[in-house]
Amino acid sequence: MDIILTPFVWLLQLFYNLCGSYGIALILFAIVVKLLLFPFSLKGKRSMIQMNMLSDKMNKLQKQYGKDKERYNLEVQKLYEKEKVNPMGGCLWSFLPLLILLPLYAIIRQPLKYMMGINTQEMLDVVANTVNWSAVAVDMGWIKEAADSFANTAYNQLYLSSLITPENLSAVQSALGEAGSRVFSINFDFLGLADLSQIPKLQFWTIAGGFGLFLLPVISAVSGFLFSLLSMKTNSVNQKSAEAANNATTKSMLIMSPLMSLWIGFAMPAALCVYWIANNLLSMLQELVCHRLLKKDYEKAAAMQAERERQEKEEEKERKRLAAEERARRLEEEKKNKGKKKKGEKKPADEDRKLSAAAKEASRVGMRQYARGRTYDPYRYSADGPTPYPGEEPLFVPQDCQTLPDGGPVPPEAEEEAPPALEQEVQSVSAPGSAGEEAEAPYAQEAEESEETE
Repeated sequence: MDIILTPFVWLLQLFYNLCGSYGIALILFAIVVKLLLFPFSLKGKRSMIQMNMLSDKMNKLQKQYGKDKERYNLEVQKLYEKEKVNPMGGCLWSFLPLLILLPLYAIIRQPLKYMMGINTQEMLDVVANTVNWSAVAVDMGWIKEAADSFANTAYNQLYLSSLITPENLSAVQSALGEAGSRVFSINFDFLGLADLSQIPKLQFWTIAGGFGLFLLPVISAVSGFLFSLLSMKTNSVNQKSAEAANNATTKSMLIMSPLMSLWIGFAMPAALCVYWIANNLLSMLQELVCHRLLKKDYEKAAAMQAERERQEKEEEKERKRLAAEERARRLEEEKKNKGKKKKGEKKPADEDRKLSAAAKEASRVGMRQYARGRTYDPYRYSADGPTPYPGEEPLFVPQDCQTLPDGGPVPPEAEEEAPPALEQEVQSVSAPGSAGEEAEAPYAQEAEESEETE
């Protein structure tokens, strides 16, 4: 801890040696800290503006993937990588002033330890006895009753250092011996208005210089309110930031921040309150400077974003146009190829096979040609032909009975012609009378003509 506080102690003591006033040294300390943190603050504000510019896309992702949190987080991360935005860049740097405030509070609370090197209980007891700590502390209300040794608690060390004056400084130095060379009298008087070693009280009339002390927390709260208000105005560089500035949460923070400053001002030494006032005033100046610098950056970023959105719209229109052309081309091809057979496509072997006259005639039922189908084959499933109904004669002669008179098999050429027995069976079933034969003759002739045309 001492290593971290060393540069802060060195800087504060340097300014005190230059100006001889504890309050002025704190103000100079605040200026240096603000200058050192200005680049980080500027970067943080730029990140905030970039995040505000992405709010529209974030809302779209929320609507699209709101139910799937894992997918939503993945898409948001991709958006941050695409836009090169650090989501923590805006709030991370805002905590740096608080990190500076903590070590400064420790230095203000124990000035004898950090600024003079008086860090043992024996040395503190020597200083307390030399300045008559017990009697003065009880009279001032710093402690309830006197004790044999100095109680290094709360703000007692700060009160003890305020009792070291130019009149008793030599006595304190001689009592401490070699360590006394590091002891000096701190001038806690701030512009003749307040003693910065004291804690402001609401009942300011009960202590000497109480009204000046009372004004410090009030000024701190007012400056904090003005800083919050100015910050809201300067951050409203776009519509989204302006909308965010009008919500209930932001308005509540606008009130809570000054109230917290007011409470801290009445609970801690006035020296810390002076530093906080200086920090608020410097922060307001910083906001104005950042506003002028970031306004140009925002206009440039807004122009780039508008150009990017325009390009995305153009790409989307081009993609839709190409897709429409592709659909139109396919429809045109489908219209041209409609009813046409594809090149290289061949008919199945069954369709190319010419039907025998017997099969064509067998497919006839009465005068209806091909009633049983163009590829009807009575011997497809059985060499005996179709199974006849009970009590009826078979319509077709069994295939194994189709033999020549000499007992040999029917040659392939003979199969092309209808067997006499088969023709007689068909004629007996379809046209038992001569009138039927004469009636069917024209249709048979028409069938033969149609076959020839085919």
